[in-house]
Amino acid sequence: MIPAAFDYKRAGSSEEAVALIAEYGDEAKLLAGGHSLIPMMKLRLAVPTVLVDIGQVTDLSYIDDRDDHIAIGALASHRSLETSDLLVAECPILAHVASKVGDPQVRHRGTIGGSLAHSDPASDLPAAVLALGGSLIAQGPDGDREIHASDFFTGYFESSLSDDEMVTEIRVPKAPGDSWNYQKFNRRAQDWAIVGVAAVEVQGATQVSLVNMGSTPLRAAAVEEALGGGASAEDAAEHAAEGTDAPTDLNASPEYRAHLARVLTRRALEAAGVS
Repeated sequence: MIPAAFDYKRAGSSEEAVALIAEYGDEAKLLAGGHSLIPMMKLRLAVPTVLVDIGQVTDLSYIDDRDDHIAIGALASHRSLETSDLLVAECPILAHVASKVGDPQVRHRGTIGGSLAHSDPASDLPAAVLALGGSLIAQGPDGDREIHASDFFTGYFESSLSDDEMVTEIRVPKAPGDSWNYQKFNRRAQDWAIVGVAAVEVQGATQVSLVNMGSTPLRAAAVEEALGGGASAEDAAEHAAEGTDAPTDLNASPEYRAHLARVLTRRALEAAGVS
């Protein structure tokens, strides 16, 4: 299908982009890699009258060491995350999960900021950032604000971003070592996850999040509570579907997804070294 007609604006800086979306309000959409927005426009699921292209805002493409955390510019590509020596050393789960996004074409063009702002519960990177306990920096007309990942995702393709804000940076704590794992069940390697599980040890606690088990990426709170109480990986994983609202579609029923969540959580925990 062909998208509806729209005006095109190219921003040279994040400040200019924020000014443009503040001017046009909810009629405007930001365009970075475009791998989520353009298909939705073709299907008329998104009908913006103005596209604000931020692809040339090069000062948002970075991965920096900030002592106790890693700061990632919103326009850092999935490929740059996948191949970052800093992430491989200090937060390897994020580099690994980035390598599981789509195919090479998608990873070279898609951006972490776009993936998170799109708020797709079937996407890989939102769940990884959520498991890490990361946060996002949103820039608006009144300046910057930090939003914890647990407060950012509010619904299916919905977030706590205002219409006049854009994500400029993602911050994740350092989580080096081998105490992490990501399990993804899908039909083909480049497909969205039917169910996914991210497990990672952060500051001595194992944190777990779920992909495609609700209208947002979810922390597996019941699993984390069981682990905190001394449960084994196998016993804790039995709680993986608690508090979820798994969707039904052509790929799986809610019951099958619940089964997958338990199986994949056990595998992720055991691979992460949780006994």
